[in-house]
Amino acid sequence: VFLRLCRMEWQPDEQGLQQKLEQLNQFPDFNNYLIFVLTSLKSEDEPTRSLSGLILKNNVKAHYQNFPPLVADFIKRECLNNIGDPSPLIRATIGILITTIASKGELQTWPELLPQLCNLLNSEDYNTCEGSFGALQKICEDSSELLDSDALNRPLNIMIPKFLQFFKHCSPKIRSHAIACVNQFIISRAQALMDNIDTFIESLFALAGDEDCEVRKNVCRALVMLLEVRIDRLIPHMHSIIQYMLQRTQDPDENVSLEACEFWLTLAEQPICKEALSGHLVQLIPILVNGMKYSEIDIILLKGDVEEEDDTVPDSEQDIKPRFHKSRTVTLQHEGGEGEEGEDDEDEDDDDDTLSDWNLRKCSAAALDVLANVFRDDLLPHLLPLLKGLLFHPDWVVKESGILVLGAIAEGCMQGMVPYLPELMPHLIQCLCDKKALVRSIACWTLSRYAHWVVGQPPDSHLKPLMTELLKRILDGNKRVQEAACSAFATLEEEACTELVPYLSFILDTLVFAFGKYQHKNLLILYDAIGTLADSVGHHLNQPEYIEKLMPPLIAKWNELKDEDKDLFPLLECLSSVATALQNGFLPYCEPVYQRCVTLVQKTLAQAMMYSQQPEQYEAPDKDFMIVALDLLSGLAEGLGAHVDQLVARSNVMTLLFQCMQDTMPEVRQSSFALLGDLTKACFPHICLSPPLGLSVSPPWVCVEMQPYVSMVLNQLVEIINRPNTPKTLLENTAITIGRLGYVCPQEVAPMLQQFIRPWCTSLRNIRDNEEKDSAFRGICMMIGVNPGGVVQDFIFFCDAVASWVTPKDDLRDMFYKILHGFKDQVGEENWQQFSEQFPPQLKERLSACYGQHPHTDSLALPRAEWMAPLG
Repeated sequence: VFLRLCRMEWQPDEQGLQQKLEQLNQFPDFNNYLIFVLTSLKSEDEPTRSLSGLILKNNVKAHYQNFPPLVADFIKRECLNNIGDPSPLIRATIGILITTIASKGELQTWPELLPQLCNLLNSEDYNTCEGSFGALQKICEDSSELLDSDALNRPLNIMIPKFLQFFKHCSPKIRSHAIACVNQFIISRAQALMDNIDTFIESLFALAGDEDCEVRKNVCRALVMLLEVRIDRLIPHMHSIIQYMLQRTQDPDENVSLEACEFWLTLAEQPICKEALSGHLVQLIPILVNGMKYSEIDIILLKGDVEEEDDTVPDSEQDIKPRFHKSRTVTLQHEGGEGEEGEDDEDEDDDDDTLSDWNLRKCSAAALDVLANVFRDDLLPHLLPLLKGLLFHPDWVVKESGILVLGAIAEGCMQGMVPYLPELMPHLIQCLCDKKALVRSIACWTLSRYAHWVVGQPPDSHLKPLMTELLKRILDGNKRVQEAACSAFATLEEEACTELVPYLSFILDTLVFAFGKYQHKNLLILYDAIGTLADSVGHHLNQPEYIEKLMPPLIAKWNELKDEDKDLFPLLECLSSVATALQNGFLPYCEPVYQRCVTLVQKTLAQAMMYSQQPEQYEAPDKDFMIVALDLLSGLAEGLGAHVDQLVARSNVMTLLFQCMQDTMPEVRQSSFALLGDLTKACFPHICLSPPLGLSVSPPWVCVEMQPYVSMVLNQLVEIINRPNTPKTLLENTAITIGRLGYVCPQEVAPMLQQFIRPWCTSLRNIRDNEEKDSAFRGICMMIGVNPGGVVQDFIFFCDAVASWVTPKDDLRDMFYKILHGFKDQVGEENWQQFSEQFPPQLKERLSACYGQHPHTDSLALPRAEWMAPLG
């Protein structure tokens, strides 16, 4: 009766149902009844029996260790005795139950399970064979590592050859199970599979023409994974495999074609790609291009044929994907920092989010993108004849796919596309006004992929018309177009930077108007576009008329949101960029923003403390609130400079910061050290007067009085910079903070130079020239001045770090010069020669060009042959 109630349309209160289940779990026999209903009560309908099994599965997950041995043994026995139930639903439920018991560490204490399941595969009864294979497939998925371990005496040595025998089974379902089981062990290179690899590949080839789509899908999946881990075995057959995959990428079953399309993505990462694929591009390119069209079902789901404005329809919560905060760190300064692979071209059209995350259209576009990066302009002879027909096609679905193609090849074929862009750009900009929303949205994305080229042309030729039309699309009546336009505009902002300054008033009018128009989801993207604008134009935003336009709607949203609302994340990130750009223009707004950030940090720390003390009573806090708050405080410190001093003076931020620097979560520590670095730069005297340990120091402060604070923080920093596997961005922030501390307090920091100089140099050599790097290197130079002996052992690393500068300021270059020459003079000619032999040629050339001559004289300070032959 209870099970029937659970299945009825009336739903009990979730908490009440949970309590009832908990009460029933007090009776040891309850689980016996559940297994009895699942396996033996044939008078009940299948859904009720299956539900009984699923409740039992949940009980196993939660309470298995409390099951009396007799109950556990009864359940296991019943599962194995009924694995061949005539009902596919009941067999599948029993398989799930077996796997759940196995995953509770029971594979070791249920030694008969695997041998019995493997034995049952030989049964002449189809249901028994299929049910056993279903259970084995789930076990292979959940416990693949354990099956290949000594803990179980490597059962795979028996299982893999056994599975391979079933590749020839007369039932397609069994063949499919067999391949799926073996596939679980390809990526991990399980020894038992590697020992049978040739048999496996031959068996796969034998199934190439299989009529069953599930079998074909698993064959394609196997070949894609083998391409990654055992390409050596595929190379002799590569021509035939490529021909097979060309067929399968056009398979009528989309699951098969999608699996096959992954092959081109994987092949593009292999060194042999160019050689293997060159002769097949003429067939492959049209297939990929054809796969980039929306399918009929896509168009129905996306309402592509229904032209209606939907921007007044509120978003449902499931429309809004969970959002993860990206920390504000010096990573942005890296080469390629924001266009790293996987971010910009993740797909080729992010506006398909109501569909599955990955489909044939997206995979085809991603494959074309990576192949364009392999073949570069050699791809164009195969593409250009197709492209013209697509881009000007009367059918909007075909035209839309052509615009996607153009966007997908932008990165790899940019050089070869340049001659066509003056003609194509006006056409694409015109497509922003197409009556079909899906055409307008893909045109936004594709145009963003060519933003770099647009910005390189005279502004009136393409930038101005593109910007004008994109701003109109930001106010489009269709939410999908709004989203695409906002994202595209953010990309244009990053490329154009200060080129946008003449148009700032117009841009801000549009973005501010969008505040009143946008529904929930697009509002979050709008914050990003505003933050990116601030990053791109910097202090040019600090004009009273711009501040009057921009700040009221931002502050209105800020006041509207509660402290626990996750919409604060993008708003805090946006305000962080705005505060940095507006500098003292942000002063009228800084106090409430600063106080709220401090409160967010304090609340999160308090929650973390309560959770660590009483985890059963309190929930773990979402530390993203603390991270974004720390990052906004960094933005305030950077923007307001010395003005932040008064805010710091009136708060307990240093005490909180010291706690954050010891947090278990690397991202929290990373943001903490970034903030410490920014505060050190903005108002170091005040920081020294507010040590986290509550040391009272009264002005005038002197280094001796600061020592307890500096050494305490420094020990933490030195420990982090020397820790193995520290995340790269945390290393960089730590190094910058050490440099800044050393700059304002060299006497205190210099004695520890030897303990951190090597990781300090290696972590900062890879970041671009910028203000953070400048202040950190000034600090290290001052510390070397105080303690030159601290750098002697690792001087080669210092030289390498100096060489990473492209254009240091004159006074900084002078500091480098003095240290390099001072070192040479100190060690003497013979030692210098021995030491400098270690330098790689590139480093020698770099330093020679920059430091062979004194920055302020025209003549060499020393004869070239003597001073730094190898060093420079």
